[in-house]
Amino acid sequence: MLRSLTKFLPSNFTLALLVTVLLATLLPTSGRGAAMFNDATVFAIGLLFFMHGAKLPRETLIAGLKHWRLHLTVLSFTYVLFPLLGWVLKPIFLPFVTPDLYIGILFLCVLPSTVQSSIAFTSIARGNVSAAVCGATASNLLGVFITPVLVGLLVVSHDGGGSWDSVLRISCQLLLPFIAGQLARHWIGAWVQRHAKVLSMVDQGSILLVVYTAFSEAIIEGLWTRMSLTTMLSLTLICCVLLGIVLFLTKFVSRKLGFNKADEITIIFCGSKKSLSSGVAMAKVLFASSMVGSIVLPLMLFHQIQLMVCAVLAERFAKRTED
Repeated sequence: MLRSLTKFLPSNFTLALLVTVLLATLLPTSGRGAAMFNDATVFAIGLLFFMHGAKLPRETLIAGLKHWRLHLTVLSFTYVLFPLLGWVLKPIFLPFVTPDLYIGILFLCVLPSTVQSSIAFTSIARGNVSAAVCGATASNLLGVFITPVLVGLLVVSHDGGGSWDSVLRISCQLLLPFIAGQLARHWIGAWVQRHAKVLSMVDQGSILLVVYTAFSEAIIEGLWTRMSLTTMLSLTLICCVLLGIVLFLTKFVSRKLGFNKADEITIIFCGSKKSLSSGVAMAKVLFASSMVGSIVLPLMLFHQIQLMVCAVLAERFAKRTED
């Protein structure tokens, strides 16, 4: 029973995010300090995508092309269904949150899938792990191009958000470091694999740095004074509803399309997730600094909810497979 309850507890990284937000609330950086943190976040984001490029075997990308029906299904949920839900449900959800927060919800809907947790949950549930690796990776690579375009379509230009030159800016700041990592993989790939745990700290540290910088500016702009407890609860409920709808549809559609159980599990976990690391990095590039705190807040909530729900689902799938 205690083991079951621990699934609903926040992860260490989620706790670190909460501490970072609290630190930004109590000790926000401003002036010259804010400028230094902004420069550091640009470097950290570039390093983050460089390491992603160095970690990813090219063979994995090539092998993934063979299972194109599954990948096309996952991409359809990630970049078609999710954005449509955010757009169609806007008249229902918008009265319960602020306009900036709903821009964050729309941004959440156009983000790529996660890589690490999608693969981990697929493995626990005894799904098609190789397909999960390829599908989640393809989602992240395509997201560098698709996400800025969808932001331009769904989000009206607002203090720099949604401009079409975002595609060029995000390509320069995210794609170029990724390509550099791929090119450097021949020399550093083995070292990266051996030090995966240490590099995960770099991964998480860069996200915490961006979150601290973003929330510092948002706090100075009066984020918490504009947000009531009712709004926060409404935002949490909206994230739960979005996740619930997508989980139901991924299961329903994958069965209608005739996928086997292993592939169905892969579609459920890869098609329902949104990447916190890619999202935080992209928000920093796509939106004005004063907006980033409000933009990433829905993503942070959704991230924790998806981890808790998918952990329970993964164990249930695993038990059913064993039975």
